[in-house]
Order: sequence, then C-alpha cells, then structure tokens
Amino acid sequence: MVNKELLNNLYNDLDDDVKLTIEKSVEKIVETKRSNKKVVVVTGSGPNLHEGVTTLIAELIKKGIIDGVTTSSAVVAHEMGGVLDKVKRVDGRKLGFSEDILPRGNVFEVTILENNLLAELKNEMIIDEKLIENTLKLDGDIIIKAAGNMAYPMGLRTENLAKEILFIAKSKSISFEEIAGAGADVNTMLGAAKRKGIPCLVTVPQLIGGGMVGVAIGDSISIMERTSRIAEMLSSADVIIESAVALTQEIHDGPFETYTGHGIWSDWEGYPTYSLKEKTLIRIDLDSNLKKAHDFENKSNTVQEAIDKGMPKTKLMSIPFRMEMSGFARLENSIPIIGDIGVIWPIMANMISEQLNIELDFMSYPQQTEEGKKMREWIVENIKPITKSELFS
Repeated sequence: MVNKELLNNLYNDLDDDVKLTIEKSVEKIVETKRSNKKVVVVTGSGPNLHEGVTTLIAELIKKGIIDGVTTSSAVVAHEMGGVLDKVKRVDGRKLGFSEDILPRGNVFEVTILENNLLAELKNEMIIDEKLIENTLKLDGDIIIKAAGNMAYPMGLRTENLAKEILFIAKSKSISFEEIAGAGADVNTMLGAAKRKGIPCLVTVPQLIGGGMVGVAIGDSISIMERTSRIAEMLSSADVIIESAVALTQEIHDGPFETYTGHGIWSDWEGYPTYSLKEKTLIRIDLDSNLKKAHDFENKSNTVQEAIDKGMPKTKLMSIPFRMEMSGFARLENSIPIIGDIGVIWPIMANMISEQLNIELDFMSYPQQTEEGKKMREWIVENIKPITKSELFS
C-alpha cells in the first residue's frame, strides 16, 4: 500500500524550485513512456540501497517504466546478498582474530540467518557454526546494513560465488551481471532486469568495489564490450536519470558519445557512436553547485565558454566544480534535482505511476521515517540472496 499522505507531506516540504524540477522531470518521463520510448537509470552505491531506491527501481523495471540500468559492482555484490540484511557486530579480538585482519574498530560481523537459508548454505560451503554461535553470545549491536558484505558467512559466500559466476560468464561469453541476474531475487535490479530482458550493467568507473565481485565483473567481458553495451543502452534512451552517482561524465559522455564527449575519434575510425543531443539528462544530487553550474551555463554559456577557451571552470565560476558538472551543464535538456534521493525517488515514482495509471506493488520511503524503517525491515525479510542453483539453468 502506497502511503499517499506521507508522499504528499514530503513533497510539500520541498522548496518551490525543487518541486519545479521534479514536475518538469515527471512530465518528460511520462511523455517519453507514452511515446513508447525508453528511460534508463544510472545508479551509484550506498544511499541507493539504504533508501530502498534500488528496490524501487526494480519495481519500476517490472512495471515497464525503466528500460535499462547501470550500477556499481558494490550494488551487484549487495543485491547478490539480498540488498539489506541484519548482522551482529562484536569485538573480533574476543573471537581470537588478529587486529591485523580486522577492519577499523576491530569489528567482526555475522549474518542473522534463518534456519532454511543456513541449511541451504551448508549444501554449498563449510559453515563454522561454532563461530556463529560464539559471536551471537558476545555483547554487540544488531544492525541493518548492505547485504553480503563483511559479515560471515554471507560475505564469504558472495566472494566464492563471484568466482563461480565468472567461470560461467567466461564460458558463455555473457556478462557477470546477466548470469547473476538469473539467480537474483526479482526485487533486485539484477533479477528484475534479467526477467524483463533489459540490460543491467556495471559502468567502468564503478567496477572496483564489492571485493571479489568487482574483479569478477571486470574480468567477465572486455572493457571495449562493456563500454559499447553501455553506449548502446544510453543511445536507445530518450531520458537518462542519474541517482547518487559520481564520475558520470565518464559514463554518459564516454568514448562513444559525440555531443559533449570524446566520440569524434571513434566515429572517425568507424565505430558505432551516439549523441546526447536532444536527450533529457535528469540528475538527483545533494550538491547545490550542480544547479549553480547548470544555471551559469543557461544564463551565460559560461561552461562552454571556459571549454572553448581552455580555461579552468572552477576559477571562472568560483564554485567547486566536479567533472560530471561539465557535460551535464552543457546539455540543453538537463534537469538538476537538488535533494535527498530517499525523498525524491518515491515522490517521482508515485507521480509517474499515477499519470501512467500503473499500480506499484512496492514504494520506497526515506529511511529516517517510520515507513522507511518498515521498508528496510521488509527488504531484510523478503528479498532473498542469490539462488545458486538458478545460475546453471
């Protein structure tokens, strides 16, 4: 059940200029879908998971609103573990671990596992049940965090599974993400994309993360093939939404983009290229400097002028200038939404689904709200780790 009252309150609390950019974005997305054209999403890591945004994106994929997604290897690792899980954190030294291998704070974590999942894992790997038992007896905190990460045994299981998925991917010349998607929960971006037959790919700037998962993803297909597939996805879209992600200039105007990027030489040499011209690039970001750079360009062509003169953009505009601001600000149809993705995404998803007359079965909410806390508990209880047997089907 979508809490319309909470979503309306969240919307009413926003500044008028943020409301305007949301409404403009929703209008463009709805127009795009009604024209049977495509919307793709470029996601980052941490906040997208914790705010339930990746789960909401999976829902929007299932409902046909989102037609492709890029993400980070860390997100893939966490989706393989079930997105969010509960872990108990203790002082690892009390379990006999050396400080040399423990992370900062000497923390050691175990996953709080249901009996059926523990039984499933026992069929895959040797489980040190005594270690789990001893950890649960110690004083410590039980928290919800990104799944399949540092906690035993799910973190180790994810590491081992990554090597097996890599073997399958290499033997079939298929990306790691597609193989993982076959066994992933349908409420993950990986699982939803695989079932819907749409692309879900890790971008090159986001390859290193998630431990062995990042290495395996990077090794599964070549950099040339990865960048080509991502370029094909972005080329097919009329709208691109960026959500809490860095280094996007290397994503949206990478080696095959000709309007703001470096695609001139690829085109010169006969490689397939594409253009961001006429596309709408929506970016949800907390950095108000993004809007300043966007406004500078709209009013005075400042960013393009700096580029044309070979001048440093930071000095010309007197703002901290992140690289992705350059390509974004120069696109005529770009829309900066300055706000918390945990607030912006559910508001937008609700507006879009209402206007398209689509009923959503899942809605994310800011994690600090009561609905957000319930949502996180729901994710822990209902989104399951990857099912290994499905990978071989």
